[in-house]
Amino acid sequence: MCLLRGSTSRITELPRAPGRLPLLGHAWPMMRNPLRFAGSLPGRGDLVEVRLGPVRACVPCHPDLLWQVLTDDRTFDKGGPFFDRVRGTIGNGVGSCPYHEHRRQRRLIQPSFHPERLERYATVMEQESVTLTGEWEHGQVVDVYGALYGTALRTVLRSLFATRLDADAAAGFRESVETVLNQLTARMFLPQPLQRLPLPVNRRFDRAVAGLRHGIENLVAEYRSGGTDRGDLLSALISARDQTTHSGTTHNEPEAPGGGSLDDTEIHDQVLTMLAAGSDSVAAAVSWALYLLDRAPEALARLHREVDTVLGGGPATGASVRELPYTGRVVTEALRLYPPGWLFTRVTTERSELGGYQLPSGTTVAFCAPAVHRRAGLYDRPDAFDPDRWLPERARNLPKGAFAAFGGGARKCAGEAFGLTESTLLLAAIVGRWRLRRAPGSDVRPVALSTALRPRRLLMEISARDARTAEKGQA
Repeated sequence: MCLLRGSTSRITELPRAPGRLPLLGHAWPMMRNPLRFAGSLPGRGDLVEVRLGPVRACVPCHPDLLWQVLTDDRTFDKGGPFFDRVRGTIGNGVGSCPYHEHRRQRRLIQPSFHPERLERYATVMEQESVTLTGEWEHGQVVDVYGALYGTALRTVLRSLFATRLDADAAAGFRESVETVLNQLTARMFLPQPLQRLPLPVNRRFDRAVAGLRHGIENLVAEYRSGGTDRGDLLSALISARDQTTHSGTTHNEPEAPGGGSLDDTEIHDQVLTMLAAGSDSVAAAVSWALYLLDRAPEALARLHREVDTVLGGGPATGASVRELPYTGRVVTEALRLYPPGWLFTRVTTERSELGGYQLPSGTTVAFCAPAVHRRAGLYDRPDAFDPDRWLPERARNLPKGAFAAFGGGARKCAGEAFGLTESTLLLAAIVGRWRLRRAPGSDVRPVALSTALRPRRLLMEISARDARTAEKGQA
């Protein structure tokens, strides 16, 4: 073991997570119950060793250590065998590119999420939430995550592409995205020889990736030939220009490859990243919020009062988000308890110190938000659902690394405002019209081998809050 404590020459091993198996490492307990596994780590220490298969990884379980990893992305860089496999599928977009490329990419995509554009996207979010809640009927039982995933994917597709996709194209995008997302995380841990075998599951995955690439390339070509800004994400990516010149970089900042705009390959990679991040993450967050609210009647009653007062029976709009603070706190608390992106890896680019341990260059560091989000002593009753813990007067005393559902530092998710706006609108639209109760047959254990930590099967029975809607459903 090559981790040294402090500045002494005595080799001291990191505390290890229990339950390691030969070859598999901690894969079994991690996949079987990821939140229980993550929640157990702080009890072992502030920096804990886990095995991701044969790979040794250090997990920061203290907010200060996690913040150090998130904010020093030059030292703790995206990379290693797991991210290399992700790049092989979704490309080298802003979410997966290494440090020396990230600053340029971030500058180029940031205008895509300008507040003025977000207002346009919010209109799409409103329309899709109205469509979803209008399709449900009193007494119906729905698979909540599946329904929300369809809505979130349609929202991100319409936000990306103002040109209305025909039904076949939209269905093709959805099928391909679902196939890729359902397999992406699992393929991070599978040996590459297994991924190259001509098995049906591998062929479906390869076809889905090729289909997405072909569809996006066709749309980019169509947009470039049109030459007009259609007010969507793809137009913003195509028109993005980096005003920063090489002469403006510091001697500490490496010159990034690429020019002052995104080429077609880079746009393709950004679109894939946005499709992945903007669909299942929102669906998972709102699914968990509905599950938590069903178990907390007082919180649900408060939410009903706020939504009824603000919306007055009308649709949730982008302008109403700022008037729904409790709804926003419910979403944030769901993200704390069930962060969609629950496990990422970084790799040290040089010898560095973390928590008093000296990490050699090339050490894998696993960023696991639940290990901090559910840490005893950091939050009052860390496993309890308490939206008011995000009141400003309570949240201001938390250390910076205490909440990391969107990452932190320069690599904090560029689509944070997009995701929070959509989640808030969607939740408000649902609870404003319907009451959802967990139905028999549900299995709410989190799915770990997914790009978002989602419930396996959350079935909920829908009851109309309006008597006339209930009577119509029973007719």
